[in-house]
Amino acid sequence: MNLSLDLDSEVPIYQQIRDRIVEAIACGEAREGDPLPSTRQLAADFGINFHTVNKAYDLLRHQGVIRINRKSGAVIRRDAASGPPEAGFTDDWEERMRVLLAEATVHGLDRDEVLRRCETLLEGFRS
Repeated sequence: MNLSLDLDSEVPIYQQIRDRIVEAIACGEAREGDPLPSTRQLAADFGINFHTVNKAYDLLRHQGVIRINRKSGAVIRRDAASGPPEAGFTDDWEERMRVLLAEATVHGLDRDEVLRRCETLLEGFRS
């Protein structure tokens, strides 16, 4: 799995790490059972504080995407083949989607444009 971060972005680094890992899983670059780099290793690779990586991993753990074992480290817990979503996921996801759709509306994207872009992104995850 190849992660890229924009250290100058306004998006917090821990959020970028979380987002890139979720995208890698969605694209099939990482699968259920695959290990993630240790927090210290990933922090060293990017020249960032390991607590930042810890925060990203903790967020992923809380969201049910990874599991963390003190001996084996962080491992992908879910991918597209893992079955139906866990209870509560859909409600949380829908709330985040609501905000994104509101932003699109505020910036003048019409329904057809939003749907076209969603379809394009979804196709990228399926391939």
